[in-house]
Amino acid sequence: MHKVFIDGAAGTTGLEIAARLEGRSEFELITLDDDRRKDTAARREALNEADVAILCLPDDAAREAVDLIDPAGGTRVIDASSAHRTAEGWCYGFPELVGRERVADARRVSNPGCYPTGFLALVAPLVKQGRLPADWPYTINATSGYSGGGKAMIAQFEQDGAPALQSYGYSMAHKHRPEMKAHAGLKHGVIFAPSVVPAYRGMIVEVPLHLGAMEGEPTADALHEALREFYSDSAVVSVRESAGVDKLVLEKDATPSDAMELFVFGNEGGWHARLVARLDNLGKGASGAAVQNLNLLCGLPETAGLALPSA
Repeated sequence: MHKVFIDGAAGTTGLEIAARLEGRSEFELITLDDDRRKDTAARREALNEADVAILCLPDDAAREAVDLIDPAGGTRVIDASSAHRTAEGWCYGFPELVGRERVADARRVSNPGCYPTGFLALVAPLVKQGRLPADWPYTINATSGYSGGGKAMIAQFEQDGAPALQSYGYSMAHKHRPEMKAHAGLKHGVIFAPSVVPAYRGMIVEVPLHLGAMEGEPTADALHEALREFYSDSAVVSVRESAGVDKLVLEKDATPSDAMELFVFGNEGGWHARLVARLDNLGKGASGAAVQNLNLLCGLPETAGLALPSA
């Protein structure tokens, strides 16, 4: 049995991780009473008692939590914040991209962000294979459910007068941008245009491409086939056929899902493309990814406890 402590268990991500671990005999959850959740001494004790600590905290608090862990001890860490996603000495917790063995062997794992999960799933394999250029000025258009914005945004969207759509990130300095550039191996920072809609969970991430302007003029069909082959052994990520698909939707009351679907849409001739990822921002975009990484760290089946479609 593996002892797990979720630091920040009362937040949205922490609650969903706990729900996925409920009833699993492989794990023993270390919990703190409400009056001790923010007590530094109690947290230090729990962090160092755990075989695996999962940090569901703001960035500064996640860094503090890591400092509370005895480096000579046995605690391994999964950080769901953005504090360590490009930090030296941390494994980027995207098993399909970095390799399952690398995650399984790591002591410090940084969970990918929700938007970067969609972008990187689409672009990183194609850049690594040389099918898309590393020096292209990529743009990302993305729409998410409001649960990813934390308690304040959840309250905003669950009261009367909630917006139909809220676009943001106009400073061009969104904290996900360095992560996307680094882990896709890009030479330029991306232009990222995120927005939020009144659906609790779900996310659509799109990367439009003018393939005809690229050297070698890659085609949409070739990109689709490359992604299909790359994810052929994944039970979490699937590459869907785009024929006959003329719309993608987010359901307002969608059930939790830890899967991710990828699409490649192309025009006649294939010189224009729209690469699209659809996922649950709280699933593969957060809590589901943490449980997937936890399974690997503990030598368990990668998909145990995950909400995935039936084969």
